[in-house]
Amino acid sequence: MGDAQGAWVLVDGENIDATLGGSILGRRPQPDERPRWDRILSFVERTWRQPTRGLFFLNATTNLPMTFVQALKALGYEPVPLSGPSDAKIVDIAIQRTLQALRDRDDDVMLVSHDGDFVDDLGALADGRRLGVLGFTEFRNTGFAAIPGLEFFDLEFDAQAFDAPLPRIRVIPIEEFDPAQFLR
Repeated sequence: MGDAQGAWVLVDGENIDATLGGSILGRRPQPDERPRWDRILSFVERTWRQPTRGLFFLNATTNLPMTFVQALKALGYEPVPLSGPSDAKIVDIAIQRTLQALRDRDDDVMLVSHDGDFVDDLGALADGRRLGVLGFTEFRNTGFAAIPGLEFFDLEFDAQAFDAPLPRIRVIPIEEFDPAQFLR
């Protein structure tokens, strides 16, 4: 298991956007405040030292944002536009089905989401392959902690997916503490 095929990056864009806007910024993010999605693919490829492919799941029930879809394709993602009834969590359903389909493959998986709806399906992949969750550490569902061998990464601090610092309160490991950051 492991590096036989490479790694898949599964992006729950709705979850990341909602967390960024609702919990961190307190408003809808401006375009320059959104993650630089290409940095995420590069981060996973560099961190896990293997070829990486990205699937970006989109709810396109009411509209398909073609400019964004074209940008994702240019960045190396395969956009997965979905539609369905308004009461269905169609992005979650598609990611769950993708995680289930990956059981039959040896690929490693990096999930870009905080959503606890994926804990069981991601946990079912804990068979020796590399698994990771990339998001905002303080908003990650605690259920992920029970998955053996799961690696955790922060979108801002590890993947450096943002151009400017976000207004987050971060617990600082003592070995990283720099008083100069506070003595301004």
